[in-house]
Amino acid sequence: MSLSTTSPARARSSAALVLAGVLWGTGGLAGSLLGQLAGLHPLAVAAYRLLVGGFIASAYVALTGGLRNLPRTPEALRRLLAVGGLFALFQTSYFAAVSLSSVSTATMTTIGAAPVVLTVVSAVRNRRAPRLWTLVSVGGAVAGLVLLRWSPEVATSPARLAGGIGFALLAAAGFAVLTLVTAKPVDGLEPLSTTAFGCLAGGLLLTPAAMWLGMGLPARADVLLLAVYFGAVPTVVAYAAYFRGLGGAHPVLGALSALLEPLTATVLSVVFLHERLSALAWGGAALLVAALAVGYWRPEPR
Repeated sequence: MSLSTTSPARARSSAALVLAGVLWGTGGLAGSLLGQLAGLHPLAVAAYRLLVGGFIASAYVALTGGLRNLPRTPEALRRLLAVGGLFALFQTSYFAAVSLSSVSTATMTTIGAAPVVLTVVSAVRNRRAPRLWTLVSVGGAVAGLVLLRWSPEVATSPARLAGGIGFALLAAAGFAVLTLVTAKPVDGLEPLSTTAFGCLAGGLLLTPAAMWLGMGLPARADVLLLAVYFGAVPTVVAYAAYFRGLGGAHPVLGALSALLEPLTATVLSVVFLHERLSALAWGGAALLVAALAVGYWRPEPR
């Protein structure tokens, strides 16, 4: 299985995927702060993320004349509905995993399983074993993630832990399917339009449950600005970059870029929240960076 593309396209795709992963990492801190400041359930935070991001991106598309060029084909409609449904599935499953287990367990299982699922799917679909560089990159990245985010103190019963891991695997499958679906472009459907209307659809799907849990936002400048940032930067810009990067990259490499999210979130927690990392966690961070470097800059196949 080859992960390579032509050099210029590969460089642009890699840069877009790196940007997406780093911006996703800022979303963890922003979402956590928004939940604390507004007293929101995590599912309501996810709903605001998709709704605010969807409205901002849709307004931008409309103001720049993008609606005139938006394809009205059944294929485009199916793509937008699929992206919205997968957004909702991914968010709901992930936060269900968090509530049943822990943030570390849910994050490791969800983000770590996605590139593994895509590697297996790609190998089966291509009827060819994964290349050595792919196995090294995926294996090293998952191992680094475990070392970085490992938290053995999980105060929950075995049944709840099993349920949490099950929902995390469902979230990983949803992200993997999202990656595979969006890797093949639809004629005339730009990444930003896909992000805009996909977020809107996903947010609307989550709204009934979020309203039942409570979606009231305090009318304070810090809360409102944080909600706008949360919807615009780690959601709209990040997913638009991700969908654009997938156009010239292998889906496995796209899933690997998602591992930059917990790495960035950890660095931000150390810098702004003054959290301390163990030597094992720092070793995991270094291993994760090295494995991602192998994925992005591995030698070209003959």
